[in-house]
Amino acid sequence: MGQYKSYFKCISEQCNETFSLTDIVYRCPRCNNLLEVKHDINALKKTTADEWMHIFDDRYMRTRYPYGSGVWGKKEWVYPNISDENIVSIYEGGTNLFWAERFGDAIGLEDLWIKQCGNSHTGSFKDLGMTVLVSAVKQMISNGANIHAVICASTGDTSASVASYCAAAGISAVVLLPKNKVSTPQLIQPLANGAITLALDTDFDGCMGIISELSLNKNFYLANSVNPLRIEGQKTVSIETVQQDDWVVPDWIIVPSGNLGNVTAIGLGFKMMKMLGLIKSLPRIIAAQSANANPLYKSFRNQYKTFQPVEAQSTAATAIQIGNPVSYNRAFPILREFNGIVEQATEDELSHAAALADKHGMFCCPQTGVALACMIKLVNEDVISPKDKVIVLSTASGLKFPEFKVNYHEGQLNDVNPRLMQKPIELPGKIDNVLSAINKLL
Repeated sequence: MGQYKSYFKCISEQCNETFSLTDIVYRCPRCNNLLEVKHDINALKKTTADEWMHIFDDRYMRTRYPYGSGVWGKKEWVYPNISDENIVSIYEGGTNLFWAERFGDAIGLEDLWIKQCGNSHTGSFKDLGMTVLVSAVKQMISNGANIHAVICASTGDTSASVASYCAAAGISAVVLLPKNKVSTPQLIQPLANGAITLALDTDFDGCMGIISELSLNKNFYLANSVNPLRIEGQKTVSIETVQQDDWVVPDWIIVPSGNLGNVTAIGLGFKMMKMLGLIKSLPRIIAAQSANANPLYKSFRNQYKTFQPVEAQSTAATAIQIGNPVSYNRAFPILREFNGIVEQATEDELSHAAALADKHGMFCCPQTGVALACMIKLVNEDVISPKDKVIVLSTASGLKFPEFKVNYHEGQLNDVNPRLMQKPIELPGKIDNVLSAINKLL
Protein backbone atom coordinates (compact mmCIF):
# COMPACT_ATOMS: atom_id res chain seq x y z
CA MET A 1 0.00 0.00 0.00
CA GLY A 2 3.04 2.27 -0.02
CA GLN A 3 4.10 4.94 2.44
CA TYR A 4 1.65 7.46 3.86
CA LYS A 5 2.44 10.77 5.48
CA SER A 6 0.72 12.74 8.22
CA TYR A 7 1.66 16.02 9.87
CA PHE A 8 0.37 18.93 11.95
CA LYS A 9 -1.01 21.96 10.10
CA CYS A 10 -2.38 25.25 11.38
CA ILE A 11 -6.17 25.45 10.96
CA SER A 12 -5.95 29.05 9.70
CA GLU A 13 -6.42 29.32 5.93
CA GLN A 14 -4.05 32.30 5.96
CA CYS A 15 -1.26 30.31 7.59
CA ASN A 16 0.62 27.42 5.97
CA GLU A 17 2.74 26.39 8.95
CA THR A 18 3.29 22.63 9.25
CA PHE A 19 5.05 20.50 11.86
CA SER A 20 6.06 16.91 12.42
CA LEU A 21 3.83 14.78 14.62
CA THR A 22 6.89 14.28 16.84
CA ASP A 23 7.27 18.03 17.44
CA ILE A 24 6.16 19.18 20.89
CA VAL A 25 3.70 21.80 19.69
CA TYR A 26 -0.01 22.33 20.41
CA ARG A 27 -0.77 25.67 18.75
CA CYS A 28 0.74 27.41 15.76
CA PRO A 29 3.75 29.44 16.99
CA ARG A 30 3.17 31.93 14.18
CA CYS A 31 -0.50 32.84 14.72
CA ASN A 32 -1.50 30.94 17.91
CA ASN A 33 -4.30 29.08 16.13
CA LEU A 34 -5.15 25.46 16.80
CA LEU A 35 -3.49 22.66 14.84
CA GLU A 36 -4.99 19.67 13.04
CA VAL A 37 -3.50 16.47 11.67
CA LYS A 38 -3.38 16.31 7.89
CA HIS A 39 -2.99 13.16 5.79
CA ASP A 40 -1.74 12.49 2.26
CA ILE A 41 -5.19 11.88 0.79
CA ASN A 42 -3.83 11.36 -2.74
CA ALA A 43 -1.63 8.53 -1.50
CA LEU A 44 -4.52 7.01 0.45
CA LYS A 45 -6.72 7.16 -2.67
CA LYS A 46 -4.37 4.71 -4.40
CA THR A 47 -6.15 2.11 -2.30
CA THR A 48 -9.79 1.85 -3.38
CA ALA A 49 -12.74 2.32 -1.06
CA ASP A 50 -13.60 -1.38 -1.35
CA GLU A 51 -10.03 -2.29 -0.47
CA TRP A 52 -10.06 -0.03 2.60
CA MET A 53 -13.32 -1.55 3.80
CA HIS A 54 -11.87 -5.04 3.34
CA ILE A 55 -8.70 -4.09 5.21
CA PHE A 56 -10.62 -2.57 8.13
CA ASP A 57 -13.09 -5.47 8.31
CA ASP A 58 -10.31 -8.05 8.15
CA ARG A 59 -8.47 -6.48 11.09
CA TYR A 60 -11.47 -5.58 13.24
CA MET A 61 -11.25 -7.02 16.77
CA ARG A 62 -8.77 -9.72 15.75
CA THR A 63 -5.74 -10.75 17.79
CA ARG A 64 -2.93 -9.38 15.59
CA TYR A 65 -1.37 -6.63 17.70
CA PRO A 66 -1.99 -3.71 17.43
CA TYR A 67 -4.33 -3.92 14.44
CA GLY A 68 -7.20 -5.61 16.29
CA SER A 69 -7.73 -2.34 18.15
CA GLY A 70 -10.65 -0.28 16.88
CA VAL A 71 -8.20 2.62 16.55
CA TRP A 72 -5.05 0.95 15.25
CA GLY A 73 -6.96 -1.13 12.74
CA LYS A 74 -7.22 2.25 10.95
CA LYS A 75 -3.53 3.08 11.51
CA GLU A 76 -2.96 4.45 7.99
CA TRP A 77 -5.74 7.01 8.58
CA VAL A 78 -4.57 7.92 12.10
CA TYR A 79 -0.77 7.91 12.53
CA PRO A 80 0.77 5.90 9.69
CA ASN A 81 4.43 6.62 10.48
CA ILE A 82 4.54 5.45 14.07
CA SER A 83 6.51 2.28 14.79
CA ASP A 84 4.33 -0.63 15.89
CA GLU A 85 6.64 -1.30 18.84
CA ASN A 86 5.85 2.16 20.23
CA ILE A 87 2.08 1.73 20.06
CA VAL A 88 0.43 1.54 23.48
CA SER A 89 -2.91 -0.19 23.05
CA ILE A 90 -5.33 -1.72 25.56
CA TYR A 91 -7.66 -2.90 22.79
CA GLU A 92 -9.72 0.27 22.72
CA GLY A 93 -12.70 0.63 20.43
CA GLY A 94 -14.89 -2.25 19.32
CA THR A 95 -17.70 -0.95 21.52
CA ASN A 96 -21.30 -2.02 21.04
CA LEU A 97 -23.64 -0.25 18.63
CA PHE A 98 -26.84 -0.98 20.53
CA TRP A 99 -30.25 -0.95 18.86
CA ALA A 100 -32.35 0.82 21.49
CA GLU A 101 -35.63 -0.49 20.05
CA ARG A 102 -37.80 -0.22 23.17
CA PHE A 103 -36.45 3.19 24.14
CA GLY A 104 -37.00 4.38 20.56
CA ASP A 105 -40.60 3.14 20.66
CA ALA A 106 -41.17 5.08 23.90
CA ILE A 107 -40.11 8.40 22.36
CA GLY A 108 -41.30 7.90 18.77
CA LEU A 109 -38.19 6.75 16.89
CA GLU A 110 -38.04 3.58 14.82
CA ASP A 111 -34.29 3.45 14.20
CA LEU A 112 -32.45 4.57 17.34
CA TRP A 113 -28.95 3.28 18.12
CA ILE A 114 -26.60 4.01 21.02
CA LYS A 115 -22.84 3.81 20.42
CA GLN A 116 -21.72 2.63 23.84
CA CYS A 117 -18.24 4.13 24.06
CA GLY A 118 -18.23 3.61 27.83
CA ASN A 119 -17.70 -0.12 27.24
CA SER A 120 -13.98 0.61 27.14
CA HIS A 121 -10.93 -0.05 29.29
CA THR A 122 -11.27 3.04 31.51
CA GLY A 123 -15.01 3.39 30.92
CA SER A 124 -15.10 6.31 28.47
CA PHE A 125 -14.49 7.31 24.85
CA LYS A 126 -11.29 9.11 25.94
CA ASP A 127 -9.37 5.85 25.44
CA LEU A 128 -9.75 6.25 21.67
CA GLY A 129 -7.67 9.41 21.68
CA MET A 130 -5.33 8.53 24.52
CA THR A 131 -3.91 5.45 22.83
CA VAL A 132 -2.72 7.70 19.98
CA LEU A 133 -1.33 10.43 22.21
CA VAL A 134 0.56 8.16 24.61
CA SER A 135 1.88 6.10 21.70
CA ALA A 136 3.15 9.33 20.12
CA VAL A 137 4.90 10.23 23.39
CA LYS A 138 6.57 6.82 23.47
CA GLN A 139 7.71 7.39 19.88
CA MET A 140 9.10 10.81 20.82
CA ILE A 141 10.97 9.39 23.82
CA SER A 142 12.44 6.63 21.64
CA ASN A 143 13.61 9.39 19.27
CA GLY A 144 15.42 11.12 22.16
CA ALA A 145 12.84 13.61 23.49
CA ASN A 146 13.34 14.42 27.20
CA ILE A 147 9.68 14.13 28.26
CA HIS A 148 9.33 13.65 32.03
CA ALA A 149 5.55 13.25 32.22
CA VAL A 150 2.28 13.47 30.35
CA ILE A 151 0.03 16.11 31.93
CA CYS A 152 -3.67 16.97 31.74
CA ALA A 153 -6.50 18.90 33.32
CA SER A 154 -9.63 16.83 33.67
CA THR A 155 -13.21 16.57 34.84
CA GLY A 156 -12.52 12.88 35.48
CA ASP A 157 -12.50 10.75 32.34
CA THR A 158 -9.40 12.22 30.68
CA SER A 159 -7.35 11.76 33.87
CA ALA A 160 -8.40 8.11 34.10
CA SER A 161 -7.39 7.45 30.51
CA VAL A 162 -4.08 9.33 30.75
CA ALA A 163 -3.18 7.46 33.92
CA SER A 164 -4.03 4.05 32.53
CA TYR A 165 -2.23 4.40 29.20
CA CYS A 166 0.82 6.02 30.81
CA ALA A 167 0.97 3.19 33.36
CA ALA A 168 0.85 0.66 30.51
CA ALA A 169 3.63 2.54 28.72
CA GLY A 170 5.83 3.09 31.79
CA ILE A 171 5.56 6.89 31.45
CA SER A 172 4.81 9.22 34.38
CA ALA A 173 1.48 11.07 34.45
CA VAL A 174 0.35 14.24 36.25
CA VAL A 175 -3.36 15.07 36.41
CA LEU A 176 -5.11 18.19 37.73
CA LEU A 177 -8.73 17.82 38.88
CA PRO A 178 -11.21 20.34 40.31
CA LYS A 179 -11.56 19.46 44.00
CA ASN A 180 -14.84 17.77 44.99
CA LYS A 181 -16.20 18.04 41.42
CA VAL A 182 -15.51 14.54 40.08
CA SER A 183 -17.13 11.28 41.15
CA THR A 184 -15.34 8.89 43.51
CA PRO A 185 -14.84 6.22 40.80
CA GLN A 186 -13.32 8.86 38.53
CA LEU A 187 -10.98 10.05 41.28
CA ILE A 188 -9.78 6.56 42.22
CA GLN A 189 -8.84 5.60 38.66
CA PRO A 190 -5.74 7.85 38.30
CA LEU A 191 -4.78 7.17 41.91
CA ALA A 192 -4.91 3.41 41.34
CA ASN A 193 -2.81 3.73 38.18
CA GLY A 194 -0.11 5.65 40.03
CA ALA A 195 -0.57 9.09 38.48
CA ILE A 196 0.43 12.20 40.44
CA THR A 197 -3.11 13.42 41.17
CA LEU A 198 -3.63 17.04 42.26
CA ALA A 199 -7.09 18.21 43.38
CA LEU A 200 -7.25 21.99 42.98
CA ASP A 201 -9.66 24.43 44.59
CA THR A 202 -10.97 25.67 41.24
CA ASP A 203 -13.11 24.48 38.33
CA PHE A 204 -12.02 22.71 35.13
CA ASP A 205 -11.27 25.98 33.34
CA GLY A 206 -9.00 27.00 36.23
CA CYS A 207 -7.19 23.65 36.05
CA MET A 208 -6.84 24.11 32.30
CA GLY A 209 -5.24 27.53 32.77
CA ILE A 210 -2.58 26.07 35.05
CA ILE A 211 -1.95 23.05 32.82
CA SER A 212 -1.52 25.37 29.83
CA GLU A 213 1.25 27.19 31.70
CA LEU A 214 2.91 23.90 32.65
CA SER A 215 2.83 22.78 29.02
CA LEU A 216 5.18 25.63 28.08
CA ASN A 217 7.90 23.42 29.59
CA LYS A 218 8.73 20.80 26.95
CA ASN A 219 9.57 18.26 29.64
CA PHE A 220 5.80 17.99 30.10
CA TYR A 221 3.58 16.76 27.25
CA LEU A 222 0.02 18.06 27.15
CA ALA A 223 -2.75 15.45 26.83
CA ASN A 224 -5.85 17.67 26.69
CA SER A 225 -7.92 17.80 23.50
CA VAL A 226 -6.23 21.01 22.35
CA ASN A 227 -3.68 18.40 21.24
CA PRO A 228 -4.91 17.17 17.82
CA LEU A 229 -3.42 13.70 18.33
CA ARG A 230 -6.32 13.02 20.70
CA ILE A 231 -8.81 13.96 18.01
CA GLU A 232 -7.17 11.58 15.51
CA GLY A 233 -7.95 8.63 17.75
CA GLN A 234 -11.44 9.84 18.57
CA LYS A 235 -12.37 10.24 14.89
CA THR A 236 -12.24 6.46 14.51
CA VAL A 237 -15.57 6.23 16.35
CA SER A 238 -17.21 7.63 13.21
CA ILE A 239 -15.51 5.02 11.04
CA GLU A 240 -16.25 2.16 13.43
CA THR A 241 -19.90 3.14 13.81
CA VAL A 242 -20.48 3.12 10.05
CA GLN A 243 -18.42 -0.06 9.70
CA GLN A 244 -20.63 -1.81 12.29
CA ASP A 245 -23.70 -0.96 10.20
CA ASP A 246 -22.27 -2.30 6.91
CA TRP A 247 -21.01 1.16 5.90
CA VAL A 248 -24.44 2.83 6.08
CA VAL A 249 -24.47 6.52 7.09
CA PRO A 250 -27.06 7.59 9.72
CA ASP A 251 -29.29 10.62 9.29
CA TRP A 252 -28.23 12.09 12.64
CA ILE A 253 -25.41 11.61 15.12
CA ILE A 254 -25.79 13.22 18.55
CA VAL A 255 -22.74 14.08 20.65
CA PRO A 256 -22.52 15.30 24.28
CA SER A 257 -20.39 18.45 23.98
CA GLY A 258 -18.07 20.13 26.45
CA ASN A 259 -14.55 20.89 25.25
CA LEU A 260 -15.76 20.19 21.67
CA GLY A 261 -12.98 17.82 20.65
CA ASN A 262 -15.53 15.07 20.06
CA VAL A 263 -17.69 17.16 17.70
CA THR A 264 -14.53 17.91 15.73
CA ALA A 265 -13.42 14.28 15.73
CA ILE A 266 -16.81 12.94 14.63
CA GLY A 267 -16.84 15.35 11.70
CA LEU A 268 -13.27 14.58 10.62
CA GLY A 269 -13.96 10.85 10.61
CA PHE A 270 -16.98 11.21 8.33
CA LYS A 271 -15.20 13.70 6.06
CA MET A 272 -12.26 11.33 5.59
CA MET A 273 -14.56 8.42 4.71
CA LYS A 274 -16.33 10.60 2.14
CA MET A 275 -13.08 11.89 0.61
CA LEU A 276 -11.86 8.31 0.17
CA GLY A 277 -15.14 7.05 -1.24
CA LEU A 278 -16.28 4.75 1.56
CA ILE A 279 -19.48 6.77 2.00
CA LYS A 280 -21.41 9.08 -0.30
CA SER A 281 -23.17 11.40 2.17
CA LEU A 282 -22.67 13.02 5.57
CA PRO A 283 -24.96 12.82 8.60
CA ARG A 284 -26.25 15.87 10.42
CA ILE A 285 -24.51 16.43 13.76
CA ILE A 286 -26.27 17.54 16.93
CA ALA A 287 -24.02 18.96 19.64
CA ALA A 288 -25.75 18.51 23.01
CA GLN A 289 -24.83 20.84 25.88
CA SER A 290 -25.89 21.21 29.49
CA ALA A 291 -27.91 24.40 29.95
CA ASN A 292 -25.55 25.15 32.85
CA ALA A 293 -22.45 25.08 30.59
CA ASN A 294 -23.66 26.19 27.18
CA PRO A 295 -21.27 28.57 25.36
CA LEU A 296 -21.58 26.67 22.07
CA TYR A 297 -25.39 26.75 22.27
CA LYS A 298 -25.32 30.52 22.77
CA SER A 299 -22.96 30.95 19.83
CA PHE A 300 -25.15 28.74 17.63
CA ARG A 301 -28.17 30.88 18.48
CA ASN A 302 -26.42 33.89 16.90
CA GLN A 303 -25.18 31.89 13.87
CA TYR A 304 -21.64 31.72 15.35
CA LYS A 305 -21.20 35.47 14.80
CA THR A 306 -19.71 35.74 18.27
CA PHE A 307 -18.41 33.39 20.90
CA GLN A 308 -18.20 34.22 24.58
CA PRO A 309 -16.94 31.82 27.25
CA VAL A 310 -19.30 31.38 30.18
CA GLU A 311 -18.73 30.57 33.83
CA ALA A 312 -19.94 26.98 33.89
CA GLN A 313 -22.50 26.33 36.61
CA SER A 314 -22.90 23.10 38.55
CA THR A 315 -24.36 20.26 36.49
CA ALA A 316 -24.73 16.52 36.98
CA ALA A 317 -23.01 16.23 33.58
CA THR A 318 -19.66 17.07 35.16
CA ALA A 319 -17.59 15.83 32.21
CA ILE A 320 -19.02 18.62 30.04
CA GLN A 321 -19.13 21.30 32.74
CA ILE A 322 -16.81 23.50 30.67
CA GLY A 323 -17.36 27.18 30.02
CA ASN A 324 -14.40 27.88 27.72
CA PRO A 325 -14.01 24.97 25.28
CA VAL A 326 -10.56 24.83 23.71
CA SER A 327 -11.75 23.25 20.45
CA TYR A 328 -14.44 25.83 19.60
CA ASN A 329 -12.58 27.08 16.52
CA ARG A 330 -12.31 23.52 15.22
CA ALA A 331 -15.90 22.57 16.05
CA PHE A 332 -18.08 25.35 14.64
CA PRO A 333 -16.84 24.94 11.02
CA ILE A 334 -17.63 21.21 11.32
CA LEU A 335 -21.16 21.99 12.53
CA ARG A 336 -21.70 24.38 9.64
CA GLU A 337 -20.45 21.87 7.08
CA PHE A 338 -22.67 19.11 8.52
CA ASN A 339 -25.76 21.35 8.75
CA GLY A 340 -25.47 20.81 12.48
CA ILE A 341 -27.63 21.84 15.40
CA VAL A 342 -26.71 22.77 18.96
CA GLU A 343 -29.29 22.05 21.65
CA GLN A 344 -29.23 22.25 25.44
CA ALA A 345 -30.78 20.30 28.31
CA THR A 346 -31.68 21.35 31.83
CA GLU A 347 -30.81 19.28 34.89
CA ASP A 348 -34.36 17.96 35.04
CA GLU A 349 -34.39 17.07 31.33
CA LEU A 350 -31.04 15.26 31.34
CA SER A 351 -31.84 13.35 34.54
CA HIS A 352 -35.23 12.23 33.28
CA ALA A 353 -33.81 11.17 29.90
CA ALA A 354 -31.10 9.10 31.58
CA ALA A 355 -33.66 7.47 33.91
CA LEU A 356 -35.96 6.72 30.96
CA ALA A 357 -33.09 5.12 29.05
CA ASP A 358 -32.15 3.08 32.13
CA LYS A 359 -35.74 1.87 32.37
CA HIS A 360 -35.32 0.48 28.85
CA GLY A 361 -32.14 -1.48 29.52
CA MET A 362 -29.30 1.03 29.58
CA PHE A 363 -27.30 2.54 32.44
CA CYS A 364 -26.49 6.01 31.19
CA CYS A 365 -23.89 8.50 32.35
CA PRO A 366 -25.28 12.04 32.85
CA GLN A 367 -23.49 13.29 29.72
CA THR A 368 -25.39 10.72 27.65
CA GLY A 369 -28.50 11.94 29.46
CA VAL A 370 -27.82 15.39 27.97
CA ALA A 371 -27.61 13.92 24.45
CA LEU A 372 -30.78 11.88 24.94
CA ALA A 373 -32.70 14.84 26.36
CA CYS A 374 -31.72 17.02 23.40
CA MET A 375 -32.78 14.23 21.05
CA ILE A 376 -36.18 13.94 22.73
CA LYS A 377 -36.68 17.71 22.37
CA LEU A 378 -35.88 17.60 18.66
CA VAL A 379 -38.16 14.60 18.10
CA ASN A 380 -41.01 16.44 19.84
CA GLU A 381 -40.33 19.51 17.67
CA ASP A 382 -40.39 17.36 14.48
CA VAL A 383 -36.79 18.29 13.66
CA ILE A 384 -35.91 14.60 13.86
CA SER A 385 -38.44 12.49 11.96
CA PRO A 386 -39.79 9.19 13.33
CA LYS A 387 -38.17 7.13 10.56
CA ASP A 388 -34.75 8.86 10.70
CA LYS A 389 -31.76 6.72 11.60
CA VAL A 390 -30.32 8.27 14.77
CA ILE A 391 -27.09 7.36 16.56
CA VAL A 392 -26.35 8.77 20.01
CA LEU A 393 -22.75 8.74 21.19
CA SER A 394 -22.78 7.50 24.79
CA THR A 395 -19.48 8.82 26.09
CA ALA A 396 -18.99 6.96 29.37
CA SER A 397 -20.23 4.13 31.55
CA GLY A 398 -22.96 4.94 34.03
CA LEU A 399 -20.92 2.95 36.54
CA LYS A 400 -18.56 5.93 36.78
CA PHE A 401 -21.38 8.09 38.20
CA PRO A 402 -22.99 6.15 41.07
CA GLU A 403 -23.75 9.32 43.05
CA PHE A 404 -25.83 10.63 40.14
CA LYS A 405 -27.87 7.41 40.05
CA VAL A 406 -28.28 7.14 43.82
CA ASN A 407 -29.21 10.79 44.25
CA TYR A 408 -31.80 10.59 41.48
CA HIS A 409 -33.58 7.62 43.01
CA GLU A 410 -33.38 9.17 46.49
CA GLY A 411 -34.77 12.48 45.21
CA GLN A 412 -31.63 14.39 46.13
CA LEU A 413 -30.73 16.08 42.81
CA ASN A 414 -31.22 19.85 42.71
CA ASP A 415 -33.80 21.17 40.23
CA VAL A 416 -34.89 17.64 39.31
CA ASN A 417 -38.32 16.04 39.58
CA PRO A 418 -37.45 12.31 39.82
CA ARG A 419 -40.65 11.02 38.23
CA LEU A 420 -39.11 7.62 37.47
CA MET A 421 -37.74 7.17 40.99
CA GLN A 422 -37.36 3.55 42.13
CA LYS A 423 -36.84 2.32 45.68
CA PRO A 424 -36.51 -1.17 47.11
CA ILE A 425 -39.63 -2.56 48.78
CA GLU A 426 -38.86 -3.72 52.31
CA LEU A 427 -40.82 -6.81 53.41
CA PRO A 428 -40.78 -9.52 56.04
CA GLY A 429 -38.81 -12.57 54.98
CA LYS A 430 -41.89 -14.67 54.16
CA ILE A 431 -43.09 -16.12 50.85
CA ASP A 432 -46.66 -14.84 51.24
CA ASN A 433 -45.49 -11.24 51.59
CA VAL A 434 -43.15 -11.60 48.59
CA LEU A 435 -45.84 -13.09 46.34
CA SER A 436 -48.36 -10.48 47.40
CA ALA A 437 -45.99 -7.63 46.57
CA ILE A 438 -45.03 -9.15 43.20
CA ASN A 439 -48.66 -9.73 42.21
CA LYS A 440 -49.60 -6.15 43.02
CA LEU A 441 -46.81 -4.78 40.81
CA LEU A 442 -47.00 -7.09 37.81
